[in-house]
Amino acid sequence: MTTVSTSESASSREREQSHDGTTGRAAPSSAVRNIVLAGPTGSGKTSLIEALLFESGATKRLGTIEHGDTVGDHDPISRDLRHSIDSSMAHLVAHDTHLNLIDTPGSMDFIGRAIAALAASDLVVMVVDARTIHDPALRRIASIAAEHKLARMVVINKIDEDRDLRPLLASLGELFGPALRPIDLPNDHGHAVVDCFVEEGGASDLGSVASFHAGIIDQVVEVDDALMERYLSDGTLPPKPLHDAFEKALRQGHLVPLAFCSAREGTGIRQLLADFISLAPCPTEVNPRPFQHPASEGEPWRPTCDPTLPLVAHAWKVAADPYVGRLATFRVHQGTIQRDSVIRVDDHRRTVRVAHLYRVQGRRLVEVESLGAGDIGAVSKIDEIHTGSILHDGRIPEGLQMDALPIPRPMQGLAITAVAKGAEAKLGEALHKLALEDPTFQVDHVASTGETVIRCLGDLHLKVVLRMLAERFGVTVDSYPPRIPYRESITASAEGHCRHKKQTGGAGQFAEVHLRVEPLESAALDGKNTSGLELVDDTVGGSVPRQFFPAIEKGVRQAMDAGALAGYPIRGVRVSVFDGKTHPVDSKEIAFVSAGRKAFLDAVSKAHPVLLEPFVTLEITTPTQALGSIAADLSTRRGRIIETLSLPSDTALVRAEAPLAEVASYGNTLKSMTRGLGSFVMEFSHDDLAPASVQRQLAGEWKPRGGDDD
Repeated sequence: MTTVSTSESASSREREQSHDGTTGRAAPSSAVRNIVLAGPTGSGKTSLIEALLFESGATKRLGTIEHGDTVGDHDPISRDLRHSIDSSMAHLVAHDTHLNLIDTPGSMDFIGRAIAALAASDLVVMVVDARTIHDPALRRIASIAAEHKLARMVVINKIDEDRDLRPLLASLGELFGPALRPIDLPNDHGHAVVDCFVEEGGASDLGSVASFHAGIIDQVVEVDDALMERYLSDGTLPPKPLHDAFEKALRQGHLVPLAFCSAREGTGIRQLLADFISLAPCPTEVNPRPFQHPASEGEPWRPTCDPTLPLVAHAWKVAADPYVGRLATFRVHQGTIQRDSVIRVDDHRRTVRVAHLYRVQGRRLVEVESLGAGDIGAVSKIDEIHTGSILHDGRIPEGLQMDALPIPRPMQGLAITAVAKGAEAKLGEALHKLALEDPTFQVDHVASTGETVIRCLGDLHLKVVLRMLAERFGVTVDSYPPRIPYRESITASAEGHCRHKKQTGGAGQFAEVHLRVEPLESAALDGKNTSGLELVDDTVGGSVPRQFFPAIEKGVRQAMDAGALAGYPIRGVRVSVFDGKTHPVDSKEIAFVSAGRKAFLDAVSKAHPVLLEPFVTLEITTPTQALGSIAADLSTRRGRIIETLSLPSDTALVRAEAPLAEVASYGNTLKSMTRGLGSFVMEFSHDDLAPASVQRQLAGEWKPRGGDDD
């Protein structure tokens, strides 16, 4: 890895001439830095990337949010809202080092896109400003990065506003603990920075440089016994011998460097760019991402960041671009991908050709010849690629998948219908494209009500989706509150049977199915099994030929989708087909579909079916004086407070659990109790038994579709 002295670069390096990294050759892995910028809305992530691009010479002028001409927020909606609603990429080259910078949304409504970007990261930079005291998105990203052993760094932006930074530092200290150590400090009332990693003396706005210098050196040498002995012996260490220990401390989460800057004024930007070059880890210095495959037996498969090995790349973002079609952004974890090469996607046997290979610069695509291990790029017009797809050359373990990051499940819903007659197909296509590019956007087609329900992470997310439907796809919709997404399950084992026989004068239909159902407790109640069905063949002697099992499964799934108790989808069921009969002439697939469905419903009716209601976790930020009102209100909603944390500035964080049906419109209530000062985020927690009164009411209201349409 090329090392540049932070003091040297900060004092003597001149801005490089225009050079945006458009070289077509793959960059060496040691010369690549993959940096994700995350943090609260309004903290200045987009402006910070803009300043870094300008400082390196990658752009000729400094764009601003107000003028809507930044590289990052090129989407019209982002420009109107003045904050990001999607992740965006930019790249630059400085001192022969290639920096891939990923800007992410700061709102909890769009945190799924920020989490997805972590899969491409080697360093997660959390950008905050002097006004930030507490932010749920910041805590979530910091926690996920730590759990997945990603290197973390904090940058305090807008230091030129001359605010007291001590409350913010105290809050950050609570979040990151003693691992948080400044590598530079604000000076001259936020109009300059001083390097406290290299410099051993001097003054700063936060006090003596010497104490901060000793603090970070102490933190770094703790991971290296030899360096510790040398430090204790000599009393000081130059930066160069500390490099490897610095990287090791980052990998272990033992160090979270803290830097200061002002993106608008340019203060500290040159220093920060030098820190990214000299101190940020390259792809060969980080903890390799864990992958899984069916033969791994739980042991992770880890790629080696070597451009000569078989190709392994992971698509972490897919977008429906109106000009280039499906655009998939990926990270190369191993090997090299080249333009015009032939690759495979996931387990598809068919090969696809990489006709175009790009680096991404905001909305601009820069075509390149190749991308090596550790780098990030994009391909277009390959419809087989979805978010999470593995791109490879066929020489890797079959079924390889990256360990999934914890993307929150969307719970805020709206039922929608197209305003214009005949626009249903256009609406369906638009919803499909939006779901393709947004991991936290979900579309449900509720069979029992005929509703099309879109689900998002919050009200703003829903509003943005409705605007996208109108502006990007030309589809105007009416919306109204949907039904709560209850689910059905069973609590006991039971057997079901159906003998399906029809004779209509010509060829008849015949199928007989005996099956057993039993609950899958973990899948039924923890929310992790999305299909909710496990189908097993327990037949003996070929009583049901294998070619009819797909038809039986189809019938079972039809019944599960339609529901058996109150018209809600059934989940968490193990189905064992143990006997059946066929007819040499009249047994057909359609007959086994019908027999499978009716046998399943027969078994479920005897297996003590129950209704499950969704529970959510709430993180409520509130003034301390409103805590009593919030606790009392939650108790009337069948809610339960899990914990309460004190925050600076007389605020508190309440973590609670409640049924979604009771808090679906919680926002207005919270505003009333806190005089508009409270905020909350909501996320799916689990499914649990609905009260008996709710089950009776919903079961009584349900009118199952009658008749056999076979």
